[in-house]
Amino acid sequence: MALHPTLDVLVTGGRDSACRVWDVRLKNVQVHALTGHEDAVCSLLTLPTDPQVISGSHDTTVKLWDLRKGKTFSTLTHHKKSVRAMTHHPKLDRGNCFASASTNTIKKFNLPRGEFLHNMLSQQKSIINAMAVNEDGVMATGGDNGSLWFWDWKSGHNFQQSQTIAQPGSQESEAGIYALCYDVTGTRLVTCEADKTIKMWKQDEKATPETHPLNFRPPNLRDVGRF
Repeated sequence: MALHPTLDVLVTGGRDSACRVWDVRLKNVQVHALTGHEDAVCSLLTLPTDPQVISGSHDTTVKLWDLRKGKTFSTLTHHKKSVRAMTHHPKLDRGNCFASASTNTIKKFNLPRGEFLHNMLSQQKSIINAMAVNEDGVMATGGDNGSLWFWDWKSGHNFQQSQTIAQPGSQESEAGIYALCYDVTGTRLVTCEADKTIKMWKQDEKATPETHPLNFRPPNLRDVGRF
């Protein structure tokens, strides 16, 4: 589910393949049922400008919605597997881009029409369940194998790869990351994991280009934070 940034509405998605828009000021008042997906809706993104709702589904498509009319604005068919996570930076690229993730693949699209821009420059080799980006343009993605990767939003370069560890007594398969978000400062990352733990990752203030060398530096890339 996703709360609209400026309107008093909540958007939810589920196994019935519909995105439902609710008025949070009233009890059990549904504003729209956005239908068109052919499988469960597993990721949602809300924006202050059109398209105000973006949905990702197990049917491998991403849909951009006209919230006023309750109809599909555009359907993106670039992914080959379930689209489980999406994120948007409100300032970089003038706020006109969003990223979506499926197994092994992260793609970036232009707004408002949804034109494909590029793939991220590496493959995480995992089902990507969650992603978030901070104000500095550091995008984090979490996979079901416990991989936690950090990317430069503009270039798509993967500059750091981390791995979470399941707590003692858990199975190896319980290292998966199900959800993640940055705090308000953008220097701490919170992850929710399959081993029933919540972990906080802090930016390494002692990191330098020597301790964490980058194999690739696109033009005008500012130094990025380390976690």
